[in-house]
Amino acid sequence: MHATAPLTRFIDAHPRLFVLTGAGCSTDSGIPDYRDAEGAWKRTPPVTYQAFMGEERTRRRYWARSLVGWRHFGKARPNGTHHALQRLEAQGRLELLVTQNVDGLHQRAGQRQVVDLHGRLDQVRCMGCAWRQPREAFQQELDRLNPGWSTLAAREAPDGDADLDAPHFDDFVVPPCPACGGVLKPDVVFFGENVPRERVMQAMQAMEAADAVLVVGSSLMVFSGYRFVHAAARAGKPVAAVNLGRTRADPLLDLKVEQPCAEALAFLLA
Repeated sequence: MHATAPLTRFIDAHPRLFVLTGAGCSTDSGIPDYRDAEGAWKRTPPVTYQAFMGEERTRRRYWARSLVGWRHFGKARPNGTHHALQRLEAQGRLELLVTQNVDGLHQRAGQRQVVDLHGRLDQVRCMGCAWRQPREAFQQELDRLNPGWSTLAAREAPDGDADLDAPHFDDFVVPPCPACGGVLKPDVVFFGENVPRERVMQAMQAMEAADAVLVVGSSLMVFSGYRFVHAAARAGKPVAAVNLGRTRADPLLDLKVEQPCAEALAFLLA
């Protein structure tokens, strides 16, 4: 309790919190994160929007790895961090929760006021006509068209990816949109792609209405999340962060707790 006492006081002092979460929230659910304690990439950066849309071979490689990675990612369940933040909402102390994660685990924990800043991996959409399909149904279609691929061994990677080094990705079959024949893509914001304006506006309005900002499990190295902390600091709102290692916003923080997220927030479930 001694280590988290400042965080307890911060939350008690600000009854209308704007919460921003990142990959550190979901590591206890078995989903790997992207960055090390210094905020640097642990691995090769993920595929960009431009490469995915511009190269058929890149799409084949992406979906082949995703077919294998979904076995694990699709079974992930909320952990103590998600439940602790849901408790804050149940107590009426949350203005809004904005997550950079694409796993939907906040909602599975019962959170209602959530903005999925980068979208959701459990949906697939057509880039031509906006046709949508649940990812689980698309998984079954990929499995049907590519027998044997889903049983290949590979190490789990962030956001449903897998370290699959198959020699013949060109043999992998990715179906087109059944409605228009267009390119199917996970309904998430890739690197190099813009976050939809309406999500940013909704989140920014909630941040402006909040008393303070609480960052949970994010290094804030990506501008899409950092912008809210920067705006809050400029407006004079207190900002606290729970994160293992450096964040891009360290000079702007009023409080930083360097503990695993579930451990730091466990007092909310006591």
